[in-house]
Amino acid sequence: MKDKIESVIARQNELANLLADPAVMNDQDRLKTTAREHSQLRPIVLKGQEYLEVVEQIADDEAILAGDDADLKEIAQEELSRLKKQKEDLEDELKIMLLPKDPNDDKNTIVEIRAGTGGEEAALFAADLFRLYTRFAERNNWQREILEMNDTGIGGYKEVIFSITGKGAYGLMKYESGVHRVQRVPKTEAGGRVHTSASTVAVLPEAEEAEIDINEGDLKIDTFRASGAGGQHVNKTESAIRITHLPSGLVVSCQDEKSQHQNRILAMKVLRSRLLAQEQERLAKARADARKSMVSTGDRSAKIRTYNFPQGRITDHRINYTAYNLENVMDGDIAELIEQLKLAEQQEQLAGD
Repeated sequence: MKDKIESVIARQNELANLLADPAVMNDQDRLKTTAREHSQLRPIVLKGQEYLEVVEQIADDEAILAGDDADLKEIAQEELSRLKKQKEDLEDELKIMLLPKDPNDDKNTIVEIRAGTGGEEAALFAADLFRLYTRFAERNNWQREILEMNDTGIGGYKEVIFSITGKGAYGLMKYESGVHRVQRVPKTEAGGRVHTSASTVAVLPEAEEAEIDINEGDLKIDTFRASGAGGQHVNKTESAIRITHLPSGLVVSCQDEKSQHQNRILAMKVLRSRLLAQEQERLAKARADARKSMVSTGDRSAKIRTYNFPQGRITDHRINYTAYNLENVMDGDIAELIEQLKLAEQQEQLAGD
């Protein structure tokens, strides 16, 4: 542990020198990356320095115990028990802090919610999930922007795509990827029977332009008139954009903004993030034979959670976690649930080391 901490401290010192280097200061991409890593290492360095001080104090006390001063030996012996316990506690904390960090955790995110099985009830549940994540974003002081929305006319969504901008957005939201199942009496059900339906959630790290190089020649761009409410521009202007990435076959459309130029910018943001996610899924699949993660599988076809309204119960199937605070959860209070998922992932990583 001591060697690991010293290497982290050395790395932070190296990064501090780089931040003062004019060549780095004049390169915005490199400056941003260097500053981000320096900031991420700071809490580890502070905790590590505390650990090194305790290790040094233990060495001093052990040296006293090897000496001849009886009074000092008694004091050192009492202090040693406390210091060894403190050292163990710090090691446990540092083991978690030193776990490999997902480089995307601090990024903004793009969230795609789509109604699955269950017809109109699935679309209504997709709208409920959209509200849930909107409230969660508000609780974290994040900014939310709608990129694409396809509503059903009675309050549901066949599809809604939106971005969340804020520190650590992807790192928390990534646990939401997968199939969300709901059990409740639909508003359209007159007989009072409980139905089961589902919606899918895909959470993508927002890709920066430097990460994904898109060749303009690989794009097929179509314009069309936006549909739905929105004023005169909907009927008179071809402001909506559809972009097809020919090599991958990915298709992205955006019509939420009045300006064709703005819709193109937003559509490209989604396309870059989907291409980044596609590449990450390919790499994750290649690593799957070596190690399978219980929590962050990235498998969007896996049923991850059930929302049971008659019982007020929510169950996350990845960690067998059940709570009876469904009303609060639907209002965006999912911090405790995400914390449990994060802890489970950390424990699995520690067990795999």
